[in-house]
Amino acid sequence: MAQPIDAAHLSRLSDESLMELVAAGDSTALAHLYDRHSRAVYGLALRMLATVVQETFWRVWKRAATFQRNSAFLPWMFGIARNLCIDELRRRQARPVAASNNEDILTTLTDQQQNVEQSTIETERRRLITSALADLPTDQREVIELAYFGGLSQREIAEYLQSPLGTIKTRIRLGLQKLKQTLLHYGIDANDH
Repeated sequence: MAQPIDAAHLSRLSDESLMELVAAGDSTALAHLYDRHSRAVYGLALRMLATVVQETFWRVWKRAATFQRNSAFLPWMFGIARNLCIDELRRRQARPVAASNNEDILTTLTDQQQNVEQSTIETERRRLITSALADLPTDQREVIELAYFGGLSQREIAEYLQSPLGTIKTRIRLGLQKLKQTLLHYGIDANDH
């Protein structure tokens, strides 16, 4: 690993020179690149995902009646945002179909519901999981939603809820045990896909 260089010298180096230092294991050079460009990257990410933020709140508005009063709002909203982000990433990865006329487009499209039976099973499975999650005690459901739909770590959940980390771990463990028991009762095994 290379010996770190002082900050004054780093500030005069080009990005490419800093990358050479990063490749050699200099974390100070990486920190300098971060300081130099993080705001621009953050701004770009915000501009690219601004539509996701707007769509999230549009769906909050449209789906307000589906929000369960005894649920925590934040995990519910994070779930909407997370799903929209996943959809947006998938959309950006998909390659557009180039066609000279509408007939070409229609012949190249695939039927997204080819397997109606499998689609129906997945819909029912999702409904049962949502129902099982709703049956959990509020404190257990809240931490599971924050972890799985909000993407928060156990430590972040503890900080967010201002609860001891051990309490959060216990709530998640108990909640997952109850969820598993309920799903097994519904005939859904953890290995089912």
